[in-house]
Amino acid sequence: MIARLAPALILALALTGASLAAPAPVEISANEFTVEESAHQATFAGDVVVKRPGMTLWAGKVVVDYGDGGPSNIVSFVATGGVRLQTNDQTAKGDRADYDPKTQILRLTGNVTITNASGTLTGPQLVLNLADNTTTFSAKGGGRVTGVFTPQ
Repeated sequence: MIARLAPALILALALTGASLAAPAPVEISANEFTVEESAHQATFAGDVVVKRPGMTLWAGKVVVDYGDGGPSNIVSFVATGGVRLQTNDQTAKGDRADYDPKTQILRLTGNVTITNASGTLTGPQLVLNLADNTTTFSAKGGGRVTGVFTPQ
């Protein structure tokens, strides 16, 4: 049972860009959890919620691909179906989130909206580079990046 729950913990750490050396408590719930060991894939489906201090992620489905090293060797994850990320001071929404732990890049695509106290940004794609702490909102694939800001 513990071996099957390991992908859940690793996924939650990957979702937040946290280092495996400093794990924080993680809660994951879904209507269904399936591990396909031959495919090296774990799937959380149905009202998926991943919680850890300072961050909550909601999605309809989260698929984790892991390498030959087992569930601790996460290759990528994809969250789909009304993806929402909530931190202490902002909310990000999109249709899909892809994360590559090797590059530490989280890509949120499809009707992306970021909302915080100073305003709202919308656009087709948001790329978060967790390695160098940069964020790029782009109109890749068409459309425009737009923002509405409230002066403080």
